[in-house]
Amino acid sequence: MADAVARPSGSGAGGAGPNNGPGAISRLVAFYHGVMAEMRKVTWPDFPQVRSATISIIIFVLILGLVITILDFVLQGILIKMIPSLFAGR
Repeated sequence: MADAVARPSGSGAGGAGPNNGPGAISRLVAFYHGVMAEMRKVTWPDFPQVRSATISIIIFVLILGLVITILDFVLQGILIKMIPSLFAGR
């Protein structure tokens, strides 16, 4: 039954499958050259752009944290006063 399985051409008893051998190395080298070609196309930010983006992100995170803190205090105050008053009349 195992003899009936069709094998792709070129993968005989030598052990050279699709993931090893000279084809895999040439594909790896081609991939590396492709990655290096794409990396040369990247426009990298300079230091002032990185500094500006970092400062903007820090300010945004601080403001967002302040908004969440204020909402937490407001909702906590409302819920602590409102929930007991709902059940106090019973």
